[in-house]
Amino acid sequence: MTKCPACLEPFGRGEFDGLAGHLEARAGESDSDHVRWLNQNVSRAKIEAPEISRRLRAYFDLQGRPVSAWIKARFIARFFGREPHPFVRALQHPSRATLLGYVVEHQHFLRQWVRSCAYIMARTDRADVVRYELDNLNTEFGGFAGPAHYELLLRMGESLGLDRGRILDTPPLPSTRAGIEGWNRIASTQHWVEALAAMHSLELIAHRDLVREGASVHYFDPQILTDGSITEASRQFLREGYEADVGHAGEALALVDRYAGELGISEEVQATVLRSIDLFDDYLIARLERGSDLAD
Repeated sequence: MTKCPACLEPFGRGEFDGLAGHLEARAGESDSDHVRWLNQNVSRAKIEAPEISRRLRAYFDLQGRPVSAWIKARFIARFFGREPHPFVRALQHPSRATLLGYVVEHQHFLRQWVRSCAYIMARTDRADVVRYELDNLNTEFGGFAGPAHYELLLRMGESLGLDRGRILDTPPLPSTRAGIEGWNRIASTQHWVEALAAMHSLELIAHRDLVREGASVHYFDPQILTDGSITEASRQFLREGYEADVGHAGEALALVDRYAGELGISEEVQATVLRSIDLFDDYLIARLERGSDLAD
C-alpha cells in the first residue's frame, strides 16, 4: 500500500490521489512534518492536489530499478548532493566540538539502534535476517570479537577530554529524542522489512563507495585517518564505520530487495525509509547543536 512519508498513514496501493489530498490537507493545517515534506520533495510553491499526485507518482516511480537503488539515490540527494548536509560538511575536517557533539548524541542513537535490530530479529521469520541482525547487535553493542562501535565511540569522547560518566549522563537533545521515538515506533509497529530498510539505509552515511554512485563527497575526508589531525581513538572509531558500513548497508539492502519484492511491499518500504531519512537529518543537526554547546 501507499503510505504518507511524513506520518505513515496508509492508503490503497498506488493511491497517490488520496496521498496528495492528505498531504495538501495536512499542510493546509500547518502540520510541520507535512509542510516540510512537500517543500523538500514536491514544491515550495502552493500547488493543487492533482499536480501533487502527478509529482508523487514520478517521485516514487522505481523505473524498473530495485528498491535499493531508489533508496540510494534518495539518500545521496539528501545528504551528499551539491550542497552536502551541514554535519557532513563539518565532518570533512572535524573540530573537537564537532566530534564531541557526535559522541554525546550518537551514544543515544546506538542504544536505539540495537533495540531496533532486536525488534527486526524478533518479528521476522527469515533465518538470514536473524543472522544478519545478530551480527549487527554484536558489532554495534556486544563486542564479543573486539571492541563494539559503542565502546569505540565512548573512547573517542574520552580522548577528546569528556568524561565517560558525563557522556552517559547527558540526556539527548529534542531532535535526537524525536528520532529515537520515531525509529522505535517504526521498528515496533511497521512491517519488519520496512524497519530493516529504515534502519540500515542509514548506514549509507558512511558508505565510502557512494562517491562512485554520485555523492559529491565522502562522509569525511579520508585523509583525516592518516594525517594526525584527530585523536587515535577518533581515528579508530571513524575507520571502523568507514570499513564496516559498506558491507552492512549492502547486505541489508540486498535483503530489502529480496523480501520487499517477494512480499510486494516496495511502496511501504519507500515511504518508511523517507520518514527515517527525515528523522536522521534532524538528528545529524542535533550533533552540531551539541557540539556548539561543548565548544571551548
